[in-house]
Amino acid sequence: MAVPLFSAQFHTSILTQPLPSSRSFYVGKRLSCSSSSTSMEHHESKFKEFPYASVPHRELMVELVSTVENRLGEALLPCTLPSHVQYFENESATAHASLYVRSGNSSSQELRRLRQSPNQLEPFCEGLEDIGDDVLVLLWLLVLEGVDFGEFGISRVDFILGSWVHCNLPTGGALNITSLSAYLRPSTDAPNFLIEVIRSSPTTLILILDLPPRKDLVQHPDYLKTFYEETQLDKQRQLLEKLPEVKPYFSSSLYIRSLVSPSAILVSIETEPSQAIRIDEIIQDHISPVAKVMLDTWLDLCACTERRLTDDESADLAKRDRIIKNKTIEIDLESSFPRLFGQEVANQVLGVLREIYNS
Repeated sequence: MAVPLFSAQFHTSILTQPLPSSRSFYVGKRLSCSSSSTSMEHHESKFKEFPYASVPHRELMVELVSTVENRLGEALLPCTLPSHVQYFENESATAHASLYVRSGNSSSQELRRLRQSPNQLEPFCEGLEDIGDDVLVLLWLLVLEGVDFGEFGISRVDFILGSWVHCNLPTGGALNITSLSAYLRPSTDAPNFLIEVIRSSPTTLILILDLPPRKDLVQHPDYLKTFYEETQLDKQRQLLEKLPEVKPYFSSSLYIRSLVSPSAILVSIETEPSQAIRIDEIIQDHISPVAKVMLDTWLDLCACTERRLTDDESADLAKRDRIIKNKTIEIDLESSFPRLFGQEVANQVLGVLREIYNS
């Protein structure tokens, strides 16, 4: 499932009203993916600041992003989004957003290069101290035979995508959305990961947290058992729903409802106006522990565990993944982004996202 950057689930009247001055505004000079490291680091820092989130909300998102990056390590490439996509806003600075993408470190391109020029094998082995000639010869032969070293764990992750969106509402107040999603390659059929936190006032919050399935659970009961029953993920939802402030949240999109798992957490949280601090307490004491359990489950069971597929299974899965990703852009982002940021900026950002989703 493709995680909505601006929440396909959140179709309410506050998003259908036009924002003031949402004409196109081009932030900074357009840069290619080869932008300077200084610029990249600046915008990466901007994303990880989560500047409009409360302290517990920010700490939750930073910890989740850090956990994924630390656990996957060199399996992730640095973020190479153009600077104008890593951070953008509208002309009147009433809407701001930041995107952050790190692709999985596939070895396929490097292996193709080595097969064409095997004498360049030495850089491929950089970091291996005191490597003997016999080992080099063995690696050379494996490369020539077409062995994909991604099978050893670096190619299962397609990419991780984080975002935050902040916009002032015409009725007063502000809408703040933060999200983190992780997508796997079609070399595995394990679920993806997503979390999205939506706040439209100091006393309301919508949480979407799930490991969306990538196979039909009726046709594949073992899949249901492995990823949802044996992991007891539904207990995490039950823990949150015990709180009196928590109620189930139902997306207005039937399509979105069809994509989540049986153990998905889709809840609305609302407190009394005099108890605004209670939302942050719930984030810190209840949402954060649940989110960490679900992320750890995804890392252990999905991102870092091999599941072999046939070529036909992988091709079918790739087609399914691509349909869902493109559908997310079609039903949500193509309408919300122009309204928030103007058509020019929306076209630039969505163009880059389409390339990522379809690469």
